[in-house]
Amino acid sequence: MPILDLFSLKGKNALVTGSGQGLGSGIAIALAQAGANVTLHNYDQVHEPVLREVEKTGVRYLVRSGDVRDKAVCRMLVDDTVASFGSIDILCNNAGTIRRAPAEEHPEDYWNEVIDTNLNAVWFLSQYAGRKMLAQSRGKIINTASLMSFQAGFLIASYVASKGAVGQLTKALANEWASKGINVNAIAPGYMATDNTAPLRADPVRSAFILNRIPAGRWGEPSDLGGAAVFLASEASNYVNGHLLVVDGGWLCR
Repeated sequence: MPILDLFSLKGKNALVTGSGQGLGSGIAIALAQAGANVTLHNYDQVHEPVLREVEKTGVRYLVRSGDVRDKAVCRMLVDDTVASFGSIDILCNNAGTIRRAPAEEHPEDYWNEVIDTNLNAVWFLSQYAGRKMLAQSRGKIINTASLMSFQAGFLIASYVASKGAVGQLTKALANEWASKGINVNAIAPGYMATDNTAPLRADPVRSAFILNRIPAGRWGEPSDLGGAAVFLASEASNYVNGHLLVVDGGWLCR
């Protein structure tokens, strides 16, 4: 098959959690541009600019909302994708949150919210969708990891714990499912211009420190994840398993 054809997602069906805005929107738009039908999901509502970009591609799409900490919502997202499109071929576990507080003051509800959203939902969605993928002997699962899967920041103990675990879960699932036609990998974004990093970008000292360390000299944008997502969702990555693909402007090499 010609190499560019391997990157096509035409006829594939994808679910991207947390795709109503931020990083997830960049992933979902890229998958749609590559030809995949897409279930767009957000905690509350999918932002209008995201809908317009997906509509331009001409693919079929669904719009769903709900808290992924609720297993019933996770089941609904997978089941509705299969019912509407006929299968789930690509699962992008992107929905996430962050809470900041000193470790000694980090509230229990912060911890539970972050772990339930960033880790437990990834596990349940992967397990539930994975069963359907195992039955069809094919599938691509792409988790959103983080630089905090490799490093540890300040004031975000629950976030760091969750993203470190996502990295290990990605490898564990790859170990079990690679021989059964399912590729499980992750994208580890660097410092991206999203709502989650708004406090950092608003702090002139922290923002300057971060930018000075990024060789690319800028904050990342959601669209910067598109190429990595299409690669990991496509047949071009069929021999890539358990990998955390860093998209960070060079942060980790400094």
